[in-house]
Amino acid sequence: MGSLELGVPLSSQSVFYMGSVSKQFTAASIVLAAEQGFLSLDDNIRKYIPEPADYGQPITLRQMLHHTSGLPDMLALLYISGRNSEDVHPAAEVMDLIVRQKKLNFQAGEEYQYSNTNYFLLGEILKRATKKPLSEFAAQYIFKPLKMTHTRFYDDHNVVVPGRVAGYSPGEGSGFLVNWSLNYELVGGGGLMSSVDDMFLWDGNFFENKLGKGTLLKEMQTTEVLNGGRKNDYALGLFVSTYRGSPIVEHDGANFGYRTDILRFPEQKFSVVTLCNVASADPASLSRKVAEIYLEKELQRAADPVAVSGADPAAFAGEYFDRRMHFPVSFTAEHGNLILQGHVLEPIGKNQFQDPIIGGTVTFSGPKDAVQVTVIYNHAVTFSGARIGDLHVDEAALGVYAGTYRSAELDATYKLWVEKGNLMLRMNWNPAVKLRPIVRDEFAGGGITVVFRRAGNGNVPGLSVFAGWNGAIRDESFEKLN
Repeated sequence: MGSLELGVPLSSQSVFYMGSVSKQFTAASIVLAAEQGFLSLDDNIRKYIPEPADYGQPITLRQMLHHTSGLPDMLALLYISGRNSEDVHPAAEVMDLIVRQKKLNFQAGEEYQYSNTNYFLLGEILKRATKKPLSEFAAQYIFKPLKMTHTRFYDDHNVVVPGRVAGYSPGEGSGFLVNWSLNYELVGGGGLMSSVDDMFLWDGNFFENKLGKGTLLKEMQTTEVLNGGRKNDYALGLFVSTYRGSPIVEHDGANFGYRTDILRFPEQKFSVVTLCNVASADPASLSRKVAEIYLEKELQRAADPVAVSGADPAAFAGEYFDRRMHFPVSFTAEHGNLILQGHVLEPIGKNQFQDPIIGGTVTFSGPKDAVQVTVIYNHAVTFSGARIGDLHVDEAALGVYAGTYRSAELDATYKLWVEKGNLMLRMNWNPAVKLRPIVRDEFAGGGITVVFRRAGNGNVPGLSVFAGWNGAIRDESFEKLN
């Protein structure tokens, strides 16, 4: 249903919020602008955006397109700064938050780390270089030439979009919560509105190449090599990898109640577009199920979990903690399968699994009482940690963490207190979050890990915040106020 309130069904012309599927259109706009001489993919970001801190090295547009800039993710910054995601956040506010950050997560070109900051800034760079906002540039050079009449970048939350459908989240019982994302008007990393019919026209261009002067498709589907020689499978707004032995090009998106995915099999000239308007949907899995029907004879089949891995997947279930990224992750076992973040892992060797949706390998090692796990994604170790048990900290010991903490870079205040034997956290005015102890001086809750700093006298003068197992937020520092 496109609208539960009005009883309107979905159709191939229904307009969805596309989430991160938008990134490939931002990338395409940058490439087309480069063809026209407005900019170069190898330009330094400071040529167009001098406001951020001088990080001591250049960051190129190409590195931003490949997510290798090291810039912290802006959506994560908004969250950990205690801002309500449902509020209107003008581009100037987000730019101010980005500019406040004084360091990169890593040296540009050293790592891959998905960051919406890259594509938000690329949209701003396009505007400054071409004197046209991303919405106008993309409409002129992509949407109109391809006759994508139901597609636009939504950079004004007051605009009425014909055919737009609501996004829903499951509520209590059998009900739903509605979110039209009316307040969100940031474009670049997201912000695209489109339909199945229009996505079909866009997908067709990857086989016909009607746009620009001929460089678009090659640039968008070319991956890069990192500084140390490792590969990076993220091209320009697109993941380039394989599925069951066949090359694929893909990107998904998620925001509010919308879930989207475009999956392309170039060799078979076969594509699946899956657009959903309920937050519980998994469009990447649905796209693969469709592909497995049509390409049944051409795709490799999954193996039996126990026969290949050599162990019952339940032996690996539990919570693991990465002390480098300060991030906990849980594996669960259901119906003989090992599950990570909602994805059923497939066995590929002794004590080794792969995620068929996002790629990457998961390897377990060590004795039963000290199991370790290593996750390799996009040719890099993104998680490495040991299985942990429940940790209890008595109420008296929790008191040392209580207090008010302040971050100048985030312009945010955290308040921590002890309540009924639990350490509680409030980020600005957001609802309180219960933190649970993971290891000594480290607590997790609400999607973040709080690492308290100890002084020589045992007091806690400050804390650092980490978020995301890809290291989206690394060591955001807060100082304790007297």
